[in-house]
Amino acid sequence: MVSYDTSQTSHGSTASTEDVEAASRAAVDSSRQETHPLLRNGSQSHAESAFSRVRAYCSVSVSSTWGDLALLFCYIITGLLDSSSVYTWGSFVSMQTGNTIYLGSGIVAPSEDNKWIRALTSIVFFCLGSFVFARYHRYFGGKKRWVIVLSYTVQLVMIVISALMITSSPPEGLTPKGPITIWSIAPIALIAFQSAGQAVMSRVLKYGGLTSVVLTSIYCDLFSDQKLFTDLTTNAERNRRAAAPLLLLLGAMLGGIWSHSEVGLAGAVWTAAVLKLCVVLAWCLWAAEKEENSTG
Repeated sequence: MVSYDTSQTSHGSTASTEDVEAASRAAVDSSRQETHPLLRNGSQSHAESAFSRVRAYCSVSVSSTWGDLALLFCYIITGLLDSSSVYTWGSFVSMQTGNTIYLGSGIVAPSEDNKWIRALTSIVFFCLGSFVFARYHRYFGGKKRWVIVLSYTVQLVMIVISALMITSSPPEGLTPKGPITIWSIAPIALIAFQSAGQAVMSRVLKYGGLTSVVLTSIYCDLFSDQKLFTDLTTNAERNRRAAAPLLLLLGAMLGGIWSHSEVGLAGAVWTAAVLKLCVVLAWCLWAAEKEENSTG
């Protein structure tokens, strides 16, 4: 009769089971070690791809099509700021023709009031802003999305700083004959500087007549236009020239409403900041030039 050693058989079976489990654990560990780097590399690759898309989106040149609408919108901002500024300080922060007149009058009789000092400040910083913004656009590429968005963002920041200073300003600094202090001079300088950025943008987008700071030449060009009375669809240039003074008038009326309210100049400048933010967001979403060319 053949007898079997059951204890030996049981021991061998247990050892075999342990070997299988050990091999399974080793396989799982090996799989994890191989998978984790793949996950990390995949995540890193996805992040780099997203960054590349954002960078490409920001680096393209924007289309000039409908760019005149963005420039015309800025006429509301100009009217709003200049109207409230003249009422409060007695000088402009954007339109330098009027400031030049105030400066000339002040040079003749400097002791009568200090309006000419504010006017001179506005002129100087507008000229400085024109110098800086023009070279900024030439150096980095005038119509690149990030260049335009950053330009308008800088303008927005300057308006916000001005609004904060005006909100915190002593009441005596918010009158046409008030003392010349940092609380009045700094906001004038900042707003004049950013106004130059709006004017330079008209050159960048090739709408030279829509500087948002000049109306006299627009009136002349509008009413000397040979096609003044043609229908709306055949003379886009006439339409722009007609819209510019109307939008500036709208802004001036809003500025007047703020100036005669309890909020005063601060309300007008904060409103201008909100409007400028709208312009920044619009350029963030503006169609790219390559899209315009591909569809054409």
